[in-house]
Amino acid sequence: MATATRDDGSEGVTFIHEDDGQITAVDLETGIASFGDSKPEALAMLADALELHEGGGEPVTDADLKAWGLDPDDERDRGLPEFMQ
Repeated sequence: MATATRDDGSEGVTFIHEDDGQITAVDLETGIASFGDSKPEALAMLADALELHEGGGEPVTDADLKAWGLDPDDERDRGLPEFMQ
C-alpha cells in the first residue's frame, strides 16, 4: 500500500512511497506530481515538471518528432496536441 510521509494541505511537497519502490513527489500547491527511485530524484523530476507547467522548456521540433519515431509530415501523426504540432 502506498503511504504519504506528509499531507497537511500546506505549501510544500509530499512524498508517497509506492508499492513498487518508486517515490512520488507531489507539489501541494499545484497538485503536479512526478516520481523517481529516491526522494532527490523525485524532487528533480518534480522541478522539471513544474518548470514545464509554468511555460519553461523548449518547443517540440521536427527533429524531436523524428527522434520519437514520428514523421512530422505524416497526417496520421497530426493527432498530437496543438502545442506539439
